[in-house]
Amino acid sequence: MAKSPEEEHPHKAFGWAAKDTSGILSPFHFSRRDNGVEDVTIKILYCGVCHSDLHAVKNEWGFSRYPMVPGHEIVGVVTKTGSNVMKFKVDDRVGVGVMVNSCKSCEYCHQDLENYCPKMIFTYNAQNHDGTKTYGGYSNTIVVDERFVVRIPDGMPGDGCAPLLCAGITVYSPMKYYGMTEPGKHLGIVGLGGLGHVAVKIGKAFGLKVTVISSSSRKEREALDRLGADSFLVSNDPAKMKAAFGTMDYIIDTVSAVHALAPFLSLLKTNGKLVTLGLPEKPLELPIFPLVLGRKLVGGSDVGGMKETQEMLDFCAKHNITADVEVIQMDQINTAMERLAKSDVRYRFVIDVANSLSQSQL
Repeated sequence: MAKSPEEEHPHKAFGWAAKDTSGILSPFHFSRRDNGVEDVTIKILYCGVCHSDLHAVKNEWGFSRYPMVPGHEIVGVVTKTGSNVMKFKVDDRVGVGVMVNSCKSCEYCHQDLENYCPKMIFTYNAQNHDGTKTYGGYSNTIVVDERFVVRIPDGMPGDGCAPLLCAGITVYSPMKYYGMTEPGKHLGIVGLGGLGHVAVKIGKAFGLKVTVISSSSRKEREALDRLGADSFLVSNDPAKMKAAFGTMDYIIDTVSAVHALAPFLSLLKTNGKLVTLGLPEKPLELPIFPLVLGRKLVGGSDVGGMKETQEMLDFCAKHNITADVEVIQMDQINTAMERLAKSDVRYRFVIDVANSLSQSQL
């Protein structure tokens, strides 16, 4: 007979879990494995609330398994290290992102692209090598193989850093891979949410001209004054879209709802690149004429490997980049999820895990 989540492993853990497709989270007792020779045990301080957490708790992608403890933007402090751990010591500030393991032996793992390993294991809603479930960062503690842990640079605030472990690497990796880092080039960013606002900051740090593309002018002042974008384009304004025709070298599309790609392809110059990062639940329509006639490229990208994630954090520390966050208590998570569904957050919720998972509940 299968063991209960609380008895599966030797070490008691506590968090908040979704129990069914309603996506409502509530207190949940479970357990974590022993700290292996290559593992670090982490006391969780902060965890970001990613848009994919919302999709997952409601089973919008169709592969959710309950009970589910979400959370893959984890910042914490090391409390224990295995005998073979070389990179970390007790009391180090560390981060854990979207994945906690991979096969470590395929061509992608050898290229530091663990995120594309066919046997990559997600931080939550996945299965460990031993057959047990993974539970994420909406919890007090986690045990992770050191390869999948990153060092948080000195001086970087834990709350503002947490979303970089998903949102940050999700925009940084395609910018590097697709060559979207040449100073002076023009980058359009579709959608100003968790991903988009970080993309503005990283784009500016690379020396790009950055235009935010949004369906309404509601966020214009924020984009220009607070985030440092160079210009703002309302995609529902035909005259402004026409004026911007063929002016952009690259576009990062962060929208996770079903939407038209044709208007954005028209903004690209010849040889322009559109990279989609959002994950709509239905296929998008892709017109081929503008691709062929303008030698344009449409690509995708999914977070990044561990080496590149560390590189991204160090880059952000050097350029003083953090996410703009609204810090919440653990028991505010259901309200936060409702607000996130309405895009009512500037620009990422982060749970103050250490100060709000009360000891009386443990």
